[in-house]
Amino acid sequence: MRVFPFLFLFFLSLPLWSEGVYGDAIVVGSIGDASTLIPVVASDSASHDICGLVYNGLLKYDKDLNLTGDLAESWEISPDRLTITFHLRKGVKWHDGKPFTARDCLFTYKKLIDPNVRTPYSSSFEMVKSAKVVDDYTFQVTYKEPFSPGLSSWTMWIIPEHLLKGEDLNTTPYSRKPVGTGPYTFLYWKTGERIVLKANPHYFEGKPYISRYIYRIIPDQATMFMELKAGGIDEMGLTPYQFKFQTRSALFRKNYRLFRYPSFSYTYLGYNLKNPLFKSVRVRQALTMAIDREAIIKGVIFGLGQVSTGPFVPSSWAFNPEVKPFPYDPDKAKEILKEEGWWDHDGDGIIDKNGRPFSFTIITNQGNVQRKKCAEIIQENLKKIGVKVEIRIVEWATFLSEFIDKRKFDAVILGWGGLAGDPDPYDIWHSSRTREGEFNFVSYSNPEVDELLVKARRTFDIEERKKYYHRIHYLIYRDQPYTFLYVPDALIALHKRFRGVELGKAGIGHNFIKWWVPKEEQKYHFTD
Repeated sequence: MRVFPFLFLFFLSLPLWSEGVYGDAIVVGSIGDASTLIPVVASDSASHDICGLVYNGLLKYDKDLNLTGDLAESWEISPDRLTITFHLRKGVKWHDGKPFTARDCLFTYKKLIDPNVRTPYSSSFEMVKSAKVVDDYTFQVTYKEPFSPGLSSWTMWIIPEHLLKGEDLNTTPYSRKPVGTGPYTFLYWKTGERIVLKANPHYFEGKPYISRYIYRIIPDQATMFMELKAGGIDEMGLTPYQFKFQTRSALFRKNYRLFRYPSFSYTYLGYNLKNPLFKSVRVRQALTMAIDREAIIKGVIFGLGQVSTGPFVPSSWAFNPEVKPFPYDPDKAKEILKEEGWWDHDGDGIIDKNGRPFSFTIITNQGNVQRKKCAEIIQENLKKIGVKVEIRIVEWATFLSEFIDKRKFDAVILGWGGLAGDPDPYDIWHSSRTREGEFNFVSYSNPEVDELLVKARRTFDIEERKKYYHRIHYLIYRDQPYTFLYVPDALIALHKRFRGVELGKAGIGHNFIKWWVPKEEQKYHFTD
């Protein structure tokens, strides 16, 4: 089903051509560099952007977020719903010319359940009882029990056995020289500057029209926008300020199209629940009540989004509309904190308990203006109730590897994206997913949530799953392991020379291999 009634789209009316033209490059801006190009261990958005062009899964999502075949031409599910048999495309080659077979699927599965591989995705694959190669083009998995996200888990990108067998996926040099089956092949990666990909002439869905994909790392969003206006990049995610106030000129609108649509993401302030300051649910609720989220939406994203009420976004079928945000009520927050033993005993303006002041540091990543502004508003809000907050901005790669993965933080401002498709949030919220590299880095634990997450995975009845997820939504929001801040709109600027762009529920990138540029408008030229 098309979703245009629910989307805001600017400059959609495009001229129509019957055929694409090969050539040109697209230069995409990113504030952060990739961390690894091995999809089994990649967890950041930059790494995912590149992996999505280099590799394929057995399945993928189409523009309306329906599952469709990718490396698998078709599949069958047994009557008891425990076994999935995938029938693979024949003739698919890895970028080095070696044939793709079911053995690569089995190898990928084994790496996903290997305890020595630091993957955040293992939980879905640990549900598999057995996996086997039936023949070169048939791969079969049988689950221990009914597992509703099973099919969607096979959107996981497949990696090559012949290159990675015997390699340590956590440290292998292959992470910087990937070989996949996807529409683009890897050319080079200059750390902190750019990653360059080349169109795969042998891609099974046809060679992409755009000859090069150039991923430029520009850690500052203002600088990136200057590069966009100067023609140094062709596509970027805009800040709300840029979208609302800096794209009005006739020259800008002559050269760029703007897209605005509901994102599958949310921004949050996450608390390290191993820190004694944040052990109490009531303390965390009080902190949320002291943070003016509506002011953040007005002042940081200029109204281009809405208050988040928990782990599901409003565009997901798992979203519970009955969960309402805690009110902004600093007086009530102070009252709760005093009941919990936190008040200013020594008159220095900072509340304390047993001689310990309520003081902590918020960290967030360099280059993200909105997160920095959120931290500053939160700092000012909490100062009014006697809580002292310091702010630390950290370079992206260090932020992930040294602080998030190692749990060395008090509180963090981050966002979850990629929440389209199956809404199963097991990897983020189950108490077992707290190892280094896994997604429950705030160490949240609630036995009822754990139980409901498992139950939701065991039923294929969407109404029953919805009931479980609605309860999970309520419980997590009540517990406030995060102060859920806002669900932003996606705000994209794209140069007008690109044709074939099609907006769907999945956004605009789902059909990227079909984008093209008329010969007379092509900006970059390559001998190949």
